Amino acid sequence: MQCDNIIQIKNINTDAPTVPDRAEIAALVQHDRVHTSLYNSDALFQLELDRIFTKTWVWVAHASEIPETGSFKTTEIGTQPVIVVRDRKGTVHTLLNRCRHRAATVCEHRTGKTNSFVCPYHGWGYALDGSLRGVPHPESYADQLEKGELGLVSLRTEQYAGMIFATFNDQIEPLEDFLGPAKKWMDLFMKQGAGFPIKTGPAHRFRFPGNWKIQLENTTDGYHFPVVHRSFLSSVDKQTEEMLNFVDGSGYVEDLGNGHSVMVMIPELVDLDANLDAPIPERFTELAEALRQDHDEEQVRRIVRAVGGSGFNLNLFPNIACSMAFFRVLQPISVKETEIHHAVIMMDGGPEIANQARLRLHEHFQGPMGFGTPDDSEAWERVQRGATSGNELWIMLNRGLAGEHRTDDGLRSDVSAETGMRAAYQMWKKLMTEAE
Repeated sequence: MQCDNIIQIKNINTDAPTVPDRAEIAALVQHDRVHTSLYNSDALFQLELDRIFTKTWVWVAHASEIPETGSFKTTEIGTQPVIVVRDRKGTVHTLLNRCRHRAATVCEHRTGKTNSFVCPYHGWGYALDGSLRGVPHPESYADQLEKGELGLVSLRTEQYAGMIFATFNDQIEPLEDFLGPAKKWMDLFMKQGAGFPIKTGPAHRFRFPGNWKIQLENTTDGYHFPVVHRSFLSSVDKQTEEMLNFVDGSGYVEDLGNGHSVMVMIPELVDLDANLDAPIPERFTELAEALRQDHDEEQVRRIVRAVGGSGFNLNLFPNIACSMAFFRVLQPISVKETEIHHAVIMMDGGPEIANQARLRLHEHFQGPMGFGTPDDSEAWERVQRGATSGNELWIMLNRGLAGEHRTDDGLRSDVSAETGMRAAYQMWKKLMTEAE
């Protein structure tokens, strides 16, 4: 194992405020490993907030979360609070949640519907597009108040397949160019509506004591599944267990460029509109029978397949994963703390029994009482704890490297390869070392 860069990077192995230069940062990411300091250096974390979360496209919402005029959602880009809102013309805006007067947040609700945003401190009022509409006692400002220049800061916002992204970087490439080959997988993922529009359902929110990149790695890590999720596999029927035994199967992981990657676990479930004549799994026979009372056989099969979810996980750098049947959003809190949102995907206007079945499947794996989330979060916590020791050691990401080969969309290797992690870290390196 080569460790030639240890001496060059020893000055950022702790939380000291020393800011590493770009050459030192570049040395942290090799083609088959990354340095432990990526998990525990506060100096690097502060740079990530600036060079990654303010310089690239960051997912902020799904269109179903803001369906009507005045619908809004509050979230964060990096650690900066923002409001995602739909105005009276139907245009979606991403606004910094900060009054232009004295910086108080103008909205503290997670979701809702409103006609305007009013600062609770001094009463400055803003329209849905962020423009400043009213100031109490304006005469006190004389001619010193330029209302047209004091609206809420509005970020560049674009959408693809109902997924809303925003960026602080006005010079960045269009969203569709940034997504590249990932667009194909986003389109496939949205087929979970079975002909109905998709909507996000209830979300589990939790924090774990670990760096955000540990979770980023997890979505396209098939290698851990039979080890970490042994209890989950023991809780499902034999047919489902065999389906999820994908590490030895024909799936693959592919680097889609710009840090994005896809892990295909169950190839026959990549396109949910295909192979509708395949036998309905035993666990869904009761649901199918109930659906036949109001739907024809083709629609029944589409709905049943949609309930089970897609056969792949899609990672969109830096903060959103489309994972089988839910969105996984990661929110960095500090260098050693991350918040995760797991939002189930449902059919907007679809059969209630199908949406209920989707919820039950989601709850089986996700959330505090699920069989998956507690085991995953314990593994992530252990990684962070281990990363605090042995600062001269590296995190190995070389699995599947020997079998990696190029396709039309990118680099591909077997389903248990660490190709997706290598993709994410190469994008991390690019953004963290680019000249201003």
